[in-house]
Order: sequence, then C-alpha cells, then structure tokens
Amino acid sequence: MNRLLVLARHGQSEWNLKNLFTGWKDPGLTELGIEEARNAGRRLKEMGVQFDIAFTSDLSRAQATCKLILEEIGQPNLKTIASQALNERDYGDLSGLNKDDARARWGEEQVHIWRRSYDVPPPGGESLKDTVARVLPYYIREILPRVMRGERVLVAAHGNSLRALVMVLDGLTSETIPSLELATGIPLVYDLNDDTTVASKKVLEG
Repeated sequence: MNRLLVLARHGQSEWNLKNLFTGWKDPGLTELGIEEARNAGRRLKEMGVQFDIAFTSDLSRAQATCKLILEEIGQPNLKTIASQALNERDYGDLSGLNKDDARARWGEEQVHIWRRSYDVPPPGGESLKDTVARVLPYYIREILPRVMRGERVLVAAHGNSLRALVMVLDGLTSETIPSLELATGIPLVYDLNDDTTVASKKVLEG
C-alpha cells in the first residue's frame, strides 16, 4: 500500500456504556474499550502495518485509543497530532443526557431527527452537516497531502468525525451517510489512488 490511510473509532467509552449522548464531553474508555483499542492494534500488526504519523482529536477517549493502537504495533513514540477539528459531533444540550430520557423529554421522533438527519442540529449543538464542514477542510489541508506523499497515516477519532471522512472516501451522500454506523475499535484500512480516490478498503473485524 503506497497511500495508506487507517481510520479507527475509539473504543467503548464510559458514556457509550451508559447510553449517554457524549459529544465534546470527555469520559474515558471502559475496560472493554481499552481491549477494543488493543485488538485494533493487534489486527493492524498482523497486517504488518506501520505508520509515519497519527492524528487524533482533543478528547481523551480518542487519544487513549490512538496510544493503545500504537503501543500494540510497536510504535509508542510515533508523532501524533491532536486537533479539535477531529472532535466528535457536538450534541449541545443533549450532551450528558441518557438517550431514553431525551426521548421522554422531546419525543422519539424529534430525537431520531437530531440523531439521524444530516442537517438538523440538536439545541446548541452541531448537525452531521456541521461536523462534515469542520472535519473535511482539516482532512484536505493536513491529512490528505501526507497520504498522497506516501506517508502512512492513522486517524483515531469518533463516530461522526470519521463518518465525515468515510462520506468522501466511499462516495456517500447526505441521504445515505446518516444510516452509516462505525463500530468502536474496528479499523478501516484504505489505500488511495493517485487521484485521491479509493483503490481498496478493508474493514478489520474480528
């Protein structure tokens, strides 16, 4: 693989476990989340993957996942760049609320719209469209040029910030991207063509 880009959603967080909207709040990983991150590193090691640089968000669950992956592949001191641009979608007033409590307060349909529409933000927060508008310029400016130069890049981030990248890489639309789910701790391994399109994609499950 000459133009390697690996995307990894963080392992299970304490708030994932409690069914809470997390967003820019900063809970740590659960024991399962730590193991998911380590397993992601082991699967990448089995492929013989090594990286030249890593990117992550400003949030500790993504940073811890990145660190654990790099430890497993034997690159614990790899240069890693953290940026708020890769943070999870900001859920605004929903942050910290149990999803069932939010449905009881605002109704099942309204919460579903906030969670699964492309361009309707929750109160005080970001829509997926807003998240895409934040993540993509950073990807185009900071990450993609490195991949195109032949650097092998790891991005450890969040379900929604990574969906923004997958939307572009996989050619998804505003209609199809909201239904995409990215599992915790499962790396997506991309090899890019010289025109930035995808030559191959592997999902490292199991």
